[in-house]
Amino acid sequence: MKKINLVIFDWAGTTVDYGCFAPVQVFLEIFKEKEIDVTLEEARGPMGMLKIDHIKAMLSLDRITVLWKNKYNREWNNDDINELYKNFENKLFKILADYTEPVPSCISTINTLRNRGLKIGSTTGYTQEMMDIITAGAESKGYKPDYYTTPNAVPAGRPAPYMIYQNMLILGEEDTDCVVKIGDTISDIKEGRNAKVWTIGILKGSSELGLSLKEVNSLPENELKEKMEKTASKMLSAGAHFVAEDISKIPLIINIINNRLINGERA
Repeated sequence: MKKINLVIFDWAGTTVDYGCFAPVQVFLEIFKEKEIDVTLEEARGPMGMLKIDHIKAMLSLDRITVLWKNKYNREWNNDDINELYKNFENKLFKILADYTEPVPSCISTINTLRNRGLKIGSTTGYTQEMMDIITAGAESKGYKPDYYTTPNAVPAGRPAPYMIYQNMLILGEEDTDCVVKIGDTISDIKEGRNAKVWTIGILKGSSELGLSLKEVNSLPENELKEKMEKTASKMLSAGAHFVAEDISKIPLIINIINNRLINGERA
C-alpha cells in the first residue's frame, strides 16, 4: 500500500528565516542603488527561484522595465542582470548568517516526521555558497535535513522539478505519489506540481504572507485571517493540494494524504 515516505521542505520562509526577510531587503536595496524603487510585492513575487533568475524576473515586470528605460534611456540587458546579482551576493553574504533561525515548531515537526520513519529532504533558491552559511547556522540551532540540493547542482532551478528528483534519487524514493513538497512561495508550489508530487503551501512565516513573527502575533485576528485567506487562495490557484496554517500542521496533512493514497488517489 502506498504511503508518504519522503518530505521535501524549502528553506527560507518555510523551515528557517520566518517571513523570508533576508533576500527581500537585499533585493530592495540593490534596485534602490540603481535609483529604481521597487515594491515589496515586486521583490517577493519571484521568491523561491534561483536568485539571478529572480532578478531577471523582477526586471521583466512591465512597471520596472518602464522605470529602467526612463532612467537609463535603454532596455536592461544581461550586463545589468549580472551587475545587480553581484551586488546582491555581496550584500546577502554579509547578513545571511543572521537569518538561519528555525521557524517555530520546525524542529518538533521534523522530529515527529522522523519518528514515523520519514526521510527529510530539501530544495532552495539559494546557491551552494549561500547554503554553506544557511545549513551551518541552522544545524547549530538544531535543524538538519537528511539531504539538500541547490539549483547549481541540477539542470535548472524552480519551477523546474529537478531538485525534487535529485532528492528522490539520493534518498531512495522512486514513486512520486509517496513524496510531499512543502514551501512558502508560488515557485515552490510550481516545483512540486511539475514534479508530480503532493504539494503543500505554508502560510505563517511565508514570503507570500510577508509578515514577521511579531506582526503575525500582534495583528488583529480578523486582519490576519483576511491576509491568510488571500495568500491561501493564491497558493491553491497555483496548484497546491493543501495549504497549512504553519509547519506544525504538516504531520496531520500527511495523515490525510496517506488516507487518500489508500483510497486510490494520486498526486
